[in-house]
Amino acid sequence: MRADDDFVEAVLTIVESVPRGQVTTYGAIADVVGSGPRLIGNVLARHGGPVPWWRVVRADGSLPPSHQDEARHRYLEEGTPLRRSGSAVDIARAFWSPVDPAQRSRPT
Repeated sequence: MRADDDFVEAVLTIVESVPRGQVTTYGAIADVVGSGPRLIGNVLARHGGPVPWWRVVRADGSLPPSHQDEARHRYLEEGTPLRRSGSAVDIARAFWSPVDPAQRSRPT
């Protein structure tokens, strides 16, 4: 399944919104945009280079092994809370809940 441009833009907008030192999960983004976590991962794999992709992690706080070294460096740089082992983000302390980009721009 290929993501259309509006879907890709919505995912990337959410990722760009994750504050420094915090993370969200593939599943949390998927819940907001109405898809599954794998599709979010696919979007980031194909289009996520320019956005802070390291701020999107698995539900257990980990990243795929191919990205761990670079992500860990960025977590330390940003002050992202890590588990005692240092091998994953401490989700309880670092989680940021995403908001639908369309709702973010609506006047209150």
